[in-house]
Amino acid sequence: MPQEFDFAQLIAAAGDAIVVSDPAGAILVWNPAAERIFGYSAEEALGQSLDLITPERQRQRHWDGYHKTMRTGQTRYGTQVLRVPALHKDGRPLSIAFTVALLHGADGAVTGIAAIIRDETARWNEERQMRRRLAELEAPVS
Repeated sequence: MPQEFDFAQLIAAAGDAIVVSDPAGAILVWNPAAERIFGYSAEEALGQSLDLITPERQRQRHWDGYHKTMRTGQTRYGTQVLRVPALHKDGRPLSIAFTVALLHGADGAVTGIAAIIRDETARWNEERQMRRRLAELEAPVS
């Protein structure tokens, strides 16, 4: 017989952020890793729109994709990693990478989206510095 499994413990212990949102984009689950990455406590984030962590210039594109996924029940980001900018509570930009899982009700309709999110800001900044340095090294000498 399979052992009982505590999914709440898994979500709380995960090193990556786990953020679950409802069909309208309101945050339903916000684990301790999400608190660490984005700076908002669960009390501050729960019930709020995903706009909380989405830069204003990215919001239209985000919501277009979000609503299309809710309507069609399909996303390519279940297996492909999506890398996008995000916002920390203090206003500083973040670079995040994530995959999503669509959650379904008994009738098969999508009831929410779970995102597994990793902060890649340091790696992104390092790559940007390396690209800049490479461009300097490859620049013609005058």
